[in-house]
Amino acid sequence: MSTTTPYNATGRRKEAVAHAWLTPVAEGKTGQITINRRSFEEYLPTDALQNTVLQPFYATNTIKKFDVLIVSKGGGIHGQTGAMSLAIARALVLVDEANRKLLREQKLLTRDSRMKERKKAGRPGARKRFQFSKR
Repeated sequence: MSTTTPYNATGRRKEAVAHAWLTPVAEGKTGQITINRRSFEEYLPTDALQNTVLQPFYATNTIKKFDVLIVSKGGGIHGQTGAMSLAIARALVLVDEANRKLLREQKLLTRDSRMKERKKAGRPGARKRFQFSKR
């Protein structure tokens, strides 16, 4: 890590929580992203997942300008990518307040509050009913 203090933020989506630390790139560094001690490409194998996480960097034109360390827990891979994106966006606002307007236009600072609906008592699922029998 470089001598500068990293900017850190937290993002959430569904049951997933992600903590992101952004450190400005020092000389000789390439702006690498590490997720749960694994490389970015190894943890997120598809382009769609990778682009979801990189969206805040594209919106603020800061791609490859920060080394990113992410710790993500809970939920599935899609929930985690949404949480990572929010955490990175929030950290970029801490880096420069001017980023807030750019990220807000892309709706990257809004937490997606949709959660799984709970299962109801006496029913097989949240909304499903048992098969109706007339006789």
